Amino acid sequence: MVDHKKKNNAVLVIGLGRFGAATAGQLDRLDREVLAVDTDMELVQKWSERVTHAVQADVTNIDALKQIGAEEFSTAVVAVGSSIEASVLITANLVDLGIPDIWAKAISKSHGQILTRIGATHVIYPEAEAGERVAHLLSGQMLDFVELDTDFAIVKMYPPQAIQNKTLAEAALRRDYKITVVGVKKPGGSFVYSTADTYVEARDQIIVSGHPDDIEKFASLEK
Repeated sequence: MVDHKKKNNAVLVIGLGRFGAATAGQLDRLDREVLAVDTDMELVQKWSERVTHAVQADVTNIDALKQIGAEEFSTAVVAVGSSIEASVLITANLVDLGIPDIWAKAISKSHGQILTRIGATHVIYPEAEAGERVAHLLSGQMLDFVELDTDFAIVKMYPPQAIQNKTLAEAALRRDYKITVVGVKKPGGSFVYSTADTYVEARDQIIVSGHPDDIEKFASLEK
């Protein structure tokens, strides 16, 4: 059981499957107070020493949420994905309790639309997002890919041959490729912000921003 006082920095995580457990674990590493909830006692016991609090409860029942003090949280994560019905019921219960910031996992577009309509403030598609990220990384040039919006992404990659052994001013990336190099890392070093005078070599790593399609074309250039 948790103390019944306002928990502005605490997060309620419901569901301790892979996504929920990863979220709860990372929050704990960030020194956030976490109340993790699952119906599976074995998972609850596993995580009881890894997060601030872990309890067993069937929170498809709003009374169970009240008993664990869920209404005292400002932020909740609904990480239940195997049962759409349970996910929807839990999210609706959290909305009824007046929790202002609700992050809910969806396994399909229709599932996500339902969650949004009943009041989830953020809908997450972890499987779809992971699949899209992997598809981009399969090009071989990209080391990491983050799509911030449909028309903007940030990518860590190796520099194509077209810009090797040149300064960024000489490479004319915005003019020729419509992308921007925002950081460069030398072998054994750390990333530093780039300038027009930054010299790029074959073994460097670069951080590129721009439209995903433009980045894909840039990454497809000969290495």
